[in-house]
Amino acid sequence: MAASELYTKFARVWIPDPEEVWKSAELLKDYKPGDKVLLLHLEEGKDLEYRLDPKTKELPHLRNPDILVGENDLTALSYLHEPAVLHNLRVRFIDSKLIYTYCGIVLVAINPYEQLPIYGEDIINAYSGQNMGDMDPHIFAVAEEAYKQMARDERNQSIIVSGESGAGKTVSAKYAMRYFATVSGSASEANVEEKVLASNPIMESIGNAKTTRNDNSSRFGKYIEIGFDKRYRIIGANMRTYLLEKSRVVFQAEEERNYHIFYQLCASAKLPEFKMLRLGNANNFHYTKQGGSPVIEGIDDAKEMVQTRQACTLLGISESYQMGIFRILAGILHLGNVAFTSRDSDSCTIPPKHEPLSIFCDLMGVDYEEMCHWLCHRKLATASETYIKPISKLQATNARDALAKHIYAKLFNWIVDHVNKALHSAVKQHSFIGVLDIYGFETFEINSFEQFCINYANEKLQQQFNMHVFKLEQEEYMKEQIPWTLIDFYDNQPCINLIESKLGILDLLDEECKMPKGTDDTWAQKLYNTHLNKCALFEKPRLSNKAFIIQHFADKVEYQCEGFLEKNKDTVFEEQIKVLKSSKFKMLPELFQDDEKAISPASATSSGRTLLTRTPSKPTKGRSAQTAKEHKKTVGHQFRNSLHLLMETLNATTPHYVRCIKPNDFKFPFTFDEKRAVQQLRACGVLETIRISAAGFPSRWTYQEFFSRYRVLMKQKDVLSDRKQTCKNVLEKLIQDKDKYQFGKTKIFFRAGQVAYLEKLRADKLRAACIRIQKTIRGWLLRKKYLRLRKAAITVQRYVRGYQARCYAKFLRRTKAATTIQKYWRMYVTRRRYKITRTATIVLQAYLRGYLARNRYHKILREHKAVVIQKWVRGWLARTRYKRSMHAIIYLQCCFRRMMAKRELKKLKIEARSVERYKKLHVGMENKIMQLQRKVDEQNKDYKSLMEKLTNLEGIYNSETEKLRSDLERLQLSEEEAKIATGRVLSLQEEIAKLRKDLEQTRSEKKSIEEHADRYKQETEQLVSNLKEENTLLKQEKEALNHLIVEQAKEMTETMEKKLVEETKQLELDLNDERLRYQNLLNEFSRLEERYDDLKEEMTLMLNVPKPGHKRTDSTHSSNESEYTFSSEIAETEDIPLRTEEPSERKVPLDMSLFLKLQKRVTELEQEKQVMQDELDRKEEQVLRSRAKEEERPPIRGAELEYESLKRQELESENKKLKNELNELRKALSEKSAPQVTAPGAPAYRVLMEQLTSVSEELDVRKEEVLILRSQLVSQKEAIQPKNTMTDSTILLEDVQKMKDKGEIAQAYIGLKETNRLLESQLQSQKRSYENEAEALRGEIQSLKEENNRQQQLLAQNLQLPPEARIEASLQHEITRLTNENLDLMEQLEKQDKTVRKLKKQLKVFAKKIGELEVGQMENISPGQIIDEPIRPVNIPRKEKDFQGMLEYKKEDEQKLVKNLILELKPRGVAVNLIPGLPAYILFMCVRHADYLNDDQKVRSLLTSTINSIKKVLKKRGDDFETVSFWLSNTCRFLHCLKQYSGEEGFMKHNTSRQNEHCLTNFDLAEYRQVLSDLAIQIYQQLVRVLENILQPMIVSGMLEHETIQGVSGVKPTGLRKRTSSIADEGTYTLDSILRQLSSFHSVMCQHGMDPELIKQVVKQMFYIVGAVTLNNLLLRKDMCSWSKGMQIRYNVSQLEEWLRDKNLMNSGAKETLEPLIQAAQLLQVKKKADDDAEAICSMCNALTTAQIVKVLNLYTPVNEFEERVSVSFIRTIQMRLRDRKDSPQLLMDAKHIFPVTFPFNPSSLALETIQIPASLGLGFISRV
Repeated sequence: MAASELYTKFARVWIPDPEEVWKSAELLKDYKPGDKVLLLHLEEGKDLEYRLDPKTKELPHLRNPDILVGENDLTALSYLHEPAVLHNLRVRFIDSKLIYTYCGIVLVAINPYEQLPIYGEDIINAYSGQNMGDMDPHIFAVAEEAYKQMARDERNQSIIVSGESGAGKTVSAKYAMRYFATVSGSASEANVEEKVLASNPIMESIGNAKTTRNDNSSRFGKYIEIGFDKRYRIIGANMRTYLLEKSRVVFQAEEERNYHIFYQLCASAKLPEFKMLRLGNANNFHYTKQGGSPVIEGIDDAKEMVQTRQACTLLGISESYQMGIFRILAGILHLGNVAFTSRDSDSCTIPPKHEPLSIFCDLMGVDYEEMCHWLCHRKLATASETYIKPISKLQATNARDALAKHIYAKLFNWIVDHVNKALHSAVKQHSFIGVLDIYGFETFEINSFEQFCINYANEKLQQQFNMHVFKLEQEEYMKEQIPWTLIDFYDNQPCINLIESKLGILDLLDEECKMPKGTDDTWAQKLYNTHLNKCALFEKPRLSNKAFIIQHFADKVEYQCEGFLEKNKDTVFEEQIKVLKSSKFKMLPELFQDDEKAISPASATSSGRTLLTRTPSKPTKGRSAQTAKEHKKTVGHQFRNSLHLLMETLNATTPHYVRCIKPNDFKFPFTFDEKRAVQQLRACGVLETIRISAAGFPSRWTYQEFFSRYRVLMKQKDVLSDRKQTCKNVLEKLIQDKDKYQFGKTKIFFRAGQVAYLEKLRADKLRAACIRIQKTIRGWLLRKKYLRLRKAAITVQRYVRGYQARCYAKFLRRTKAATTIQKYWRMYVTRRRYKITRTATIVLQAYLRGYLARNRYHKILREHKAVVIQKWVRGWLARTRYKRSMHAIIYLQCCFRRMMAKRELKKLKIEARSVERYKKLHVGMENKIMQLQRKVDEQNKDYKSLMEKLTNLEGIYNSETEKLRSDLERLQLSEEEAKIATGRVLSLQEEIAKLRKDLEQTRSEKKSIEEHADRYKQETEQLVSNLKEENTLLKQEKEALNHLIVEQAKEMTETMEKKLVEETKQLELDLNDERLRYQNLLNEFSRLEERYDDLKEEMTLMLNVPKPGHKRTDSTHSSNESEYTFSSEIAETEDIPLRTEEPSERKVPLDMSLFLKLQKRVTELEQEKQVMQDELDRKEEQVLRSRAKEEERPPIRGAELEYESLKRQELESENKKLKNELNELRKALSEKSAPQVTAPGAPAYRVLMEQLTSVSEELDVRKEEVLILRSQLVSQKEAIQPKNTMTDSTILLEDVQKMKDKGEIAQAYIGLKETNRLLESQLQSQKRSYENEAEALRGEIQSLKEENNRQQQLLAQNLQLPPEARIEASLQHEITRLTNENLDLMEQLEKQDKTVRKLKKQLKVFAKKIGELEVGQMENISPGQIIDEPIRPVNIPRKEKDFQGMLEYKKEDEQKLVKNLILELKPRGVAVNLIPGLPAYILFMCVRHADYLNDDQKVRSLLTSTINSIKKVLKKRGDDFETVSFWLSNTCRFLHCLKQYSGEEGFMKHNTSRQNEHCLTNFDLAEYRQVLSDLAIQIYQQLVRVLENILQPMIVSGMLEHETIQGVSGVKPTGLRKRTSSIADEGTYTLDSILRQLSSFHSVMCQHGMDPELIKQVVKQMFYIVGAVTLNNLLLRKDMCSWSKGMQIRYNVSQLEEWLRDKNLMNSGAKETLEPLIQAAQLLQVKKKADDDAEAICSMCNALTTAQIVKVLNLYTPVNEFEERVSVSFIRTIQMRLRDRKDSPQLLMDAKHIFPVTFPFNPSSLALETIQIPASLGLGFISRV
């Protein structure tokens, strides 16, 4: 296909633009050959007529399809040209925030001017071991490729980092070295990788400075060789430096700085150790203030100084040398302040006692006068004489600056040498990787000697680069058997010849330097004469005679000749150097030793340790002459030699190229300046690489990739079984021109533009298919829509017509109803009107008649009241007249009667005076007296009776009087009331009149009030209705508020629940973190332990000859034994005799807390053991002493029998006495106590009865013991009687009769006496014990009495309280009492348990010892002596225990047991043929038997041997999954057995009664449980590492690369960095491979009987590894971030979930570990356009971090043209929405993370006594017990 055919309508092209370099446009019509103008439409909306060049008629560059934009490799672009490269870099840098891009073999790195999170250790681990094309471009990928090729090809490598100042060369080189240091590690303990990295701060401080382009610009080139040993671990490094910019020491341009070290010194001048340097602010020194910018924003020079000093210390530069360096640097600063004054035009002088010079001389240790003299003079030597000549002020200033530069250069070299010494390794270097950090091509407005050298070096590097690219292309073609055609590429050898050949620029410069009167002008004329018009690459500027132009590979550069000769000579006065060499300061002469050795001349550049310095000069007679000759070597000559050596080194290595690009000159982050970028791309050779690739076949596809991508262009008949032939047939049809492609051995090669053409055909085919599908689907949709609308219309019509009919019928019904309603309404209205009228009439009549009746009534009432008033008035008047008349009559009567009485009185007085009267009176006086006397007596009697009557009457009278008085008062009150009533009547009459008036007013008011009431009623009704409405609204609001309150309460409840759940999760996370920390410590401990073992083995192999006296330890004490497993045996030298031999070898760090804990426990156990041992010895001594006494004394059976009988009687009497006392106490208590307290059922009574019952039970027990003793006495008597016929007395008599002499009788008497004393003492002791018991009981009874009294008091108090308070108080008291009792009982129980355990242990120890003594004595006693042996007292018989479920072995068989059961056991056979966990059960049964024997040494030895043997097996076969799984299962089962049978209640809940009988009785193995738990954690971590190593190669291929759903994702075009190497290795792995491997793991663990919970944790860890590795690769691979790949991932995840369901592991938490991967796959598939999509993404991707979400969106790449890229604005929207999310800034997941493991207790239902030991295990030496 012709290229012109691609210029059709809508084709997009690139046209040149002065601002943007290249601008995109679109063709508005097809191009036809011969057209001179193209009609274009620009992206900004303008139309343009683009005129073609009439000479070349070259068409504009075509633009690549959007699907190819943003590719990882520029060579994957179909159209390879400058605008395509520039646009691809811009899209990746600006839109995707990707700073790295491949361009064939070159890595293009654009400086982002911003810290990016892509250099962490997680990223390093992700790139480690990966092929270069597998991952996204990165400096780590280049470093990994170099490291891998070094190991694979055994060839040295080089990484060449170049670019402009500020492009990031130093940072790239630094990251490459960090990668090597992290991945390889060091081969020694000296931490060489840290030293290599530590050299960077030193070299940056002395070799970097601030420039206008870069704040940390490297002003020298360096080549660092990182050395590796045979195992490819870092052993050392070496640094070479090139062309230090010495002129910066004495001069800095505006806005630039001197080297960093000077400003660091000035910032640290106030430190005490720097006082002697007499420094100050940087502005005080001439050499640091010229740039006017002494401070870099964001940089603290004082802190940088601290880092520099730390790096020096790490590299072995001592404090004294550091201070020496700082003295020299400070001296340089003071030297710069030395001022000269002119005497005349040819001489100058220094002021006397000039302070800067004196400080310089003091610091340098030189003589002031001498230095002052030679700074102003110079020595001229001729053939015959030597002259001292003064110099001018300008010459003196230049000489001063030259001396400062020379000193700094020497110091720089000295520091480089010392750094190299520190990095040098004594181990032989096997290979190295060199990192070249060198200046890129430079062109400024004024270019001088430095730019000339830099560009010369870049010409050499570009030549090497071109040759390497050409070579790789040639190798690729030959490998694929493609016909080789010569590719024309730019060869810059002519430019190099112009510079370095004979009579070249450098030769002419050196020749001019040798001339006595050579100047820059004469040199320029020589250049013009030699090369102008003879070399096409050399030109002369039109307006200058002191400059020349060289056509470099990158651009034309104009050089100013001024200063070339001076800089090339680099002249320093020899006399000044001699003054410095004579310094008292020892370090200063060291700097100039190279001058004396004539290896590095005084004018040498700072080339560091070059290969030139390694060739020692031969000592000859003319050494001085040789020295003088070499002194004349120029800078250019040395630089050329160093450059040749560098090129030789690079040519001997495999190079890798990193080209650093500076995106803008203003250091703005992620800002792309197209002009500057194109300039640098041209300069660094990237475009040349593109041109070479485009000249041949740049696009390369494997046959399978081509078939997968362009299958849509094939018909079914074209597809053959042979993919290669299928591709050939299809290509012959699609592309007619066979020169456009070539078929290789494994690939198809396409020329530039052909892939774009194929993509166009594919897109057209897919577009046509899409149109057809759309057409069919749209027709089907519209047909369905039409049928749906038709059906809906018919339905609507039917319903409308029915509705209309119903409406008409309704109208008729309403009309009839309205007529009827009208009739009845009218009737109702008329009737209502009539009723109202009638009612009103009746009401009027009623009111009128009532009014008339009330008037008549009031009239009659008034008349009646008037009559009554008249009656009362007239009666009062009559009574008044009567009372007056009566009063007058009575008065007249009184006056008359008084007058008549006075007359009678006068008559009586006259008669009394006459005698006759007296005589008459005294006649019969005596009789009368007697009569009177009698009468007096009678009268007295009558008087008494009358007095009594009078008294009675008086009482009656008084009462009547009181009654009458009360009646009188009542009548008076009635009279007063009557008077008041009369007055009231009058007032009432007045009030009646007033009321009548008021009545009239009231009536009138009533009418108005009624009217007002009517209005008020109406208003009230209106108000009520309004209030009802408001009430309804308020009710609704109330309901809404109630609903809202309920919802808020619900939300608050949910919030609280969420908070609770979150807090719970946080606590769980904290617990897991703590577990993880502990398990990581264990992991680190085991790693260090293994490292210690490896070092020990290496030492053994190195020594080969064992030390004298060394003994081989057995397998139980192997070198891999951990500290804590044998820390409990440190003090037991008898068990471990060899431990003291190697105290210095165990320097492995360990967990100190665990070690101290175990050490403390060891000390406690030793103390307990010592106490037990002492007690045992004491008991043995007592037994032996008593036995000796028994042997000395003759046996007296009668005394023993008598003692037993006395003991029995004493016990019976004591029991009776106690019973009596208890009965008396019970009786006294019942009599003295209150009835309510002592009544049955009362608390005090119950407590007392329980106490008494317990005492009674104790007495019964005593009684039973008495009966047992009695039965034993009987049995002893029967045993003693010979032949059951002799009695005790007979025996005693016979014994006495047998004693023939008195001595025997005396001895018998003494024995009886001693026996009686013994019995008496025992009786006394028993009596005291019983008295103590009785006293205790009395005290208990006393306490019960006190309790009784207290209960009575409380009861009395409670009776005074109300019922509720009484109940509460009683309950409170009861609770307190019960709590106290429970506490007391618990304390008693604990004490009893401790006592029981202690006694059991002592009893078993004594029983064992006594049994051994009995056996020994029985062996020594003859059968005849047995009859006469006295019988010992028999113990109380006990029931024998059943010791089933134990295994017995001998001590010497322990090693055989461990060997057969652990070391030589094959897991596969055990898992298949035997019960799961059988070794664990066997080991535990052996431990049980050792516990039963109470043999602590045996238990400890067995457990230690077991743990060490398991470790040894895992170390030997630790990479075998079955072995690790088997021993993890058995270790956990052993741990569970130790818990299950420990005797602790928490572990005995699920045991049977039989299993509880098998519990350990003597030893508490809790600490060994912790050791076993730690061992299980280590085995688990090793298991995770094993399965990770197995799964790692499968994950990426199976989860990402393999197409599980065929045809969904098409392969995109790839570049040179395609995944060719990985396809052959990993392409075989599919998702089924992963699932099969997971099933294999699961079945193995199930066969080994692993705990289900532990299996879940292992599966969760496996799924986490799968998810983390897959997601990490997804985040680092742009080609995997597409919609179709998201579908593949989701399908693969669903298959993993299905596997979990099949294995019933959905609740294991494994699915949750895949959540980040699931969300990443969903993120690839969701819409990514609108704000709603952003909100959905933010809520959906809660398991992904912000960095991961943004990374996926940036990497999202359409595979087809129908997909769209994610816009930058959408990504920014996502970032804005997620800015408040607090998550980790880390990009990748930690694939090495191991979840903390737990071992939930899982008891076994297997009975130990039922376990059978198979003969196949070879354990015949152990026996079941």
